[in-house]
Amino acid sequence: MTDDLFAAPVIDGKSLTRADIEPLVARRIPVRLTDCDLEQVDLSKLDLTGWTFERCTIRRTDFSRATLEATTWQSCRGAFADFVAADLTEASFASCDLNNALFRRATLRSATIRGCKLTGADLADAAAIDIRVDEVLFIGAKMPGWSFRKQSLKRIDFSQADLRKCDFRAATLDECSLRDAVLDGASFAGADLRNADLGGLRLTDASRFRGATISNEQAGQLLAELGLNVR
Repeated sequence: MTDDLFAAPVIDGKSLTRADIEPLVARRIPVRLTDCDLEQVDLSKLDLTGWTFERCTIRRTDFSRATLEATTWQSCRGAFADFVAADLTEASFASCDLNNALFRRATLRSATIRGCKLTGADLADAAAIDIRVDEVLFIGAKMPGWSFRKQSLKRIDFSQADLRKCDFRAATLDECSLRDAVLDGASFAGADLRNADLGGLRLTDASRFRGATISNEQAGQLLAELGLNVR
């Protein structure tokens, strides 16, 4: 890699290794990476505060225990990326493919996730205080204990996700799906579920939605479980 590369705040179209990244980290100046290939690179424990990753390939990249505060991730391809125990406080993810990524024990305080794919992602034990999500696929994701209390959720697909003990109290789920999600111990008191997909809902599941508002159609689905016809 040439010396002029290190003088530039923007690096475009490069395949980078840890040895390339470390001198940039030492300068303590946020760097913008565009169209760069970081696939399977070990970037664990590095301080990348304020860095921008735009259209980068981060498949199976190891960011575990890295400091990623206020980072920006735009249109990145990051299947199986490893963010275990990383600090992603105030990070922003937009239009990224993060299917099967690992976020266990990551700090996502005040983070924003919009238009991303997180199918099969493992977000267990993540610190997700004041996180904002919009139009995200959490299909089959593991996120027990997450709090969405009083949030307005729009087009979030939680189908088949592990939502045990999640807090949806006073939340509004607009065009969201809870189809076949695991909801043991989840709380929906005061939640507005009238425009949510509750497919697979059975009468035995009704107690989990105690205190929530559902539509007449959704109520009819429950009564149908008893063999009653609603007209």
